[in-house]
Amino acid sequence: GYALRAKDTYGASPSNPVELKVIGEVDVNVDPEEVPSLKPYTAVKVATGSPLPKGSDAVIMYEDVEHLNDKILVYKPLPQWANVARIGEDFRGGDLIVSKGTVLGPWHIASLASYGFSKVLVYERIKVAVIPIGSEVIKPSMPKPLRKGVYDSTSYLIKSFLSIKGYFNVSRLDPIPDDLSIIKSIISKALESFDIVITCGGTSVGERDLTYSAIKDLGDFIPLFRGVAIRPGRPVSAALAGGKLVFMVSGFPVAALATLDLILMPSIKLVLGVKEVDEPVVKAKLVKRLVNVVGYTSYFRVRVFRCGSELCVEPLRLTGSGILSTLIRGNGVVIIPPNVEGYDVGTYVKVKLIGPIL
Repeated sequence: GYALRAKDTYGASPSNPVELKVIGEVDVNVDPEEVPSLKPYTAVKVATGSPLPKGSDAVIMYEDVEHLNDKILVYKPLPQWANVARIGEDFRGGDLIVSKGTVLGPWHIASLASYGFSKVLVYERIKVAVIPIGSEVIKPSMPKPLRKGVYDSTSYLIKSFLSIKGYFNVSRLDPIPDDLSIIKSIISKALESFDIVITCGGTSVGERDLTYSAIKDLGDFIPLFRGVAIRPGRPVSAALAGGKLVFMVSGFPVAALATLDLILMPSIKLVLGVKEVDEPVVKAKLVKRLVNVVGYTSYFRVRVFRCGSELCVEPLRLTGSGILSTLIRGNGVVIIPPNVEGYDVGTYVKVKLIGPIL
C-alpha cells in the first residue's frame, strides 16, 4: 500500500480524487531512520510490516488507488491510523501474555511466537493408565461367545474423554480377570510408570468386585472416598497408593463418564490449577418432567432441540448406565443437585452441551 497523511485525503471522492506524489518506497528491511519523511500531499510505497514514514498516519491499500506514473489518485477519505498496526494495540509492555496453568491453544502459541518466544516451560502431560477389570470383559478385537461376556467399551470411552483434553497421555491396558493376585500385580506395575491409574469395573461390593481390596492390599494406602451419592456412578471410589492417585469407576460407560465429568476432572483442575474453558452451557425449556431422588446428584442425558424461537430439552434417561445410545441420540446433560426433587415441564434448566444442536 501507500503511507500518507490522513488529512490529505479528506474530501476525496470518486468525482473529486486527491492526487498524491509518490516520493519513495520502503520495505521491512529498511532502517527506520532512513525512511523518508512525508510532506503535504505526498505518499510512500510501503510493504506489510515495514516501518511507517515520519509524518504519515494512515495507509491506503494498493488496490484502492489509481496509479499515474509517480503519482496516485485517492478516491475516498481515510481515517487516522487506517491500516496501521500501532504500538501497544495488542499487548503492552508489562502485560501478561499467558498465565500459569493455562492449557495452550493455537492462539496462545501464536501470541507467544509473535513476541519471539520459540520455547516456553510447560508441565509434562499427566500419564494415565486405564485398566478394565472383570472376567466377563472381552477385548473388542476378540470373538465373543454367544450370550456370554461383554465387549470392553468403558476403557475406550475413558481414554477418548481424557485424550481430547490435551494434557493427558493415556494408555489403555487389556482387560484383566477377577483375580485378586492378577489385579494387584497389574495395578502395582502401573503405579510404577503412571501418575494416575483409572480402573473400570469391580468397584461395587459383590464377592467378585475385588478392585478396592486389591489396591488396599498394596500398602501405602490412603483412602479418599468410597461411594458417592451420584446417579449413575455411585460405586466410584478413590485412594492414594504409593503416593499415586487411583480412581475406581464403574464398568458401565455412562456411569464412568458421569464420575469423570463430575469428580475426576474438577479435582485434577483444582489440584493442578488448570485453567480451561468448560463445555458450553445453554438454557432450555423442559418438555418432560425431570424427577430426582433427594440426596443424590443426578446426571441426566438429554436432547436439546430448537422449538420456534427458543431451545427445548427432552430428558432421555437417568438409569441404564450402560446404554450408550442415549449419548449418541442426545447432545446434552442436565445435572440436578442433591437438594432438588426435580423440575416441572416448562422450567428453564441449564444444559451442558456435549454435541451440536440440530
